[in-house]
Amino acid sequence: MMNGSKIITLRNGFHLFTRTVGSGPIRLLCVHGGPGSNHEEFENYGEKLADVQVQVSMYDQLGSFYSDQPDFNDPGNRKYLTIDYYLSELEEVRQQLGLDHFYLLGHSWGGVLAQEYALKYSKYLKGLVLMSMIDNIPEYITNINHLREQMFAPAMVDYMREVEQQQRFDDPEYNELVQRLYKKYVMRHPENSGRHTVATSATSVYNYFQGNNEFVMTGTLKNWDRRGDLAQIKVPTLLTFGEYDTMPLAAAHRMHQVLPNSRLVLTPDGGHCHSVDNPQAFFQTLAQFLQDVEQNPQVNLKEGTTHEN
Repeated sequence: MMNGSKIITLRNGFHLFTRTVGSGPIRLLCVHGGPGSNHEEFENYGEKLADVQVQVSMYDQLGSFYSDQPDFNDPGNRKYLTIDYYLSELEEVRQQLGLDHFYLLGHSWGGVLAQEYALKYSKYLKGLVLMSMIDNIPEYITNINHLREQMFAPAMVDYMREVEQQQRFDDPEYNELVQRLYKKYVMRHPENSGRHTVATSATSVYNYFQGNNEFVMTGTLKNWDRRGDLAQIKVPTLLTFGEYDTMPLAAAHRMHQVLPNSRLVLTPDGGHCHSVDNPQAFFQTLAQFLQDVEQNPQVNLKEGTTHEN
């Protein structure tokens, strides 16, 4: 596959932005988070993984910044706001990019899709990378509430809940508290991230699946749960989380025990976006995983692999 940007046309007529960077025999497809974020977090993957010879592909999902953005208030377009649709979209992207026997990396919401993909289309996968995503949302909801109860006085937590109940999400004091949570648990080093002069998040998609922010889970994803199916994922799997992730690390350790062949690594000084917070440690983890599986597809990843990098 040639490097560069390419617009693909889906069977439903919508257009998606795709991009491929880097070179080498190892093929990695990255699925962004959000929901409603975009591919930009993966732009440096080709450069960072150059020594391992990885060709990295990425794309913007329907509704995201560089792809078609349908009006989801139109009842005819609401049918696309489902996990099943975005899973089918991922498979169609794979087909159009000509990927087979490849590694799939999903970050956050992308990790939901990656798990769903591994459960349905494992025959195409050589390996799986779940980045800051556990196997269910109920444990995540418990954890994000616990994190803010740890960080703020009870009166401040009560205030946040009152604002959320009244849906006054433009409240300045509330947003200041949310930003403090983001700085500790979502992206600890935003100075490492790119900047835009306009908002790039697909708010309608994010609100529908998630809610107003990372610490309010009211969207349709709130009941998603694959705990009972996780053991069916047999491909070599890397579980990578930030030391200060919004995801519960106890659940990550449980997943490591349940998955037949997995490696769990925590990125020091990393939040939910730990590839941005501590890229040196993150890419060392990712490169080592790819190298180990390439050298021996039957490698036992469970041997001494729960650690910080």
